[in-house]
Amino acid sequence: MSSRASPRLALGFSSVAHSYSHLFMVLYPTVVLALEPVFAMAYGDLLLLAVAGNVLFGAMALPAGWLGDRWSAEGMMAIFFLGTGAAAILTGLASSPLGLGLGLASIGFFASIYHPVGIAWLVRNAVNRGRALGINGIFGNLGTAGAALVAGALTELVDWRAAFIVPGVVCVVTGVAFLALVRGGRIAAAAVDRKPEPPASRSDMVRAFWVLSLTMLITGVVYQVVQWSLPKLVEERVVGAGTGVGVTGGVVSLVFLFAIGSQILGGWLADRFDLRKVYLLAFLVQAPLLLGLALASGAAVVPVAVALVFVNTGNTPGENALLARYAPARWRATAFGAKFVLALGVAAASTALVAAVHSWTGSFAPLLGGLALLASIAAVTAAGLPRATAPRSAPVPVPAE
Repeated sequence: MSSRASPRLALGFSSVAHSYSHLFMVLYPTVVLALEPVFAMAYGDLLLLAVAGNVLFGAMALPAGWLGDRWSAEGMMAIFFLGTGAAAILTGLASSPLGLGLGLASIGFFASIYHPVGIAWLVRNAVNRGRALGINGIFGNLGTAGAALVAGALTELVDWRAAFIVPGVVCVVTGVAFLALVRGGRIAAAAVDRKPEPPASRSDMVRAFWVLSLTMLITGVVYQVVQWSLPKLVEERVVGAGTGVGVTGGVVSLVFLFAIGSQILGGWLADRFDLRKVYLLAFLVQAPLLLGLALASGAAVVPVAVALVFVNTGNTPGENALLARYAPARWRATAFGAKFVLALGVAAASTALVAAVHSWTGSFAPLLGGLALLASIAAVTAAGLPRATAPRSAPVPVPAE
């Protein structure tokens, strides 16, 4: 690493990028509420336009992670900023459903870079991994929470196109600044882990691989279904149709904002307790909350949704710490890429599921009830993770620059 390079600056851009990756992927669930009269299409049909982008968001994570390991983490992050921003601008300029779908697909393609590359970068630079992942997770939550507010406000105050173009311009400007700092030697990823851990045995790696493959998939399905259905759920059960996209987006943003501290708590738990037990407990708690959301109506929807999002997102630092623990360091970005193929790419089919279930039943209750069953299955599966082979060390303070 260059003597002029700043680990804090690198981690700062990683966290901002995390926020952007979530924000751009969930602008559309709020914007779509204003598009039915624009394109003369039903809600379910409009929502299907986002499926390709969601599939690419996960599916391209594996090649992105491989390139981050084998080529350049900084180069991939620059492509993330510039490509995602440009794709959002083009989406805002779309004049047909086909153009809109292609724009959303482009956003998913470029946004897929962040999770495998940015999180592996974060883990390599972190001393207290749980805390670092928790702080980084807060930025991801901010992106998700801010998306509904940004999309709703810009749609109400300007039009739906501004909801994509304005954030797109900001992302491109961030990318230019990032590239300038990389070329000036101020940003560079650490060559090796700042706090290495003893390597896991091959048998533990294999065992963790199979367990985490299923649990990460279920986590992704739950997160995406809730994320994509919540604006419509709030419109139908809380504020009422015709209230306005801005109000609906504000309520959805509040749900994610109230849950924002979850990843700090999850990171704290990941640093101090048995990761396997923390991970399992989170799934046990999510099951009844999903049933509660399926049955809730009126104002009760909001606190139940907050609790569900809090537990679901709060489990992320522990999950990422488990993956970092059982993945070889030199293949870590590739391993995170594989995770997000499962958690985001395969789970992206849940977007189509949200559209289909709502079109067929006019309700999200059957879907949420099914997710409660999946969370229970994940809890049983998580019990099969390897036991800790050595006591987890106490957190080490991050040294000053």
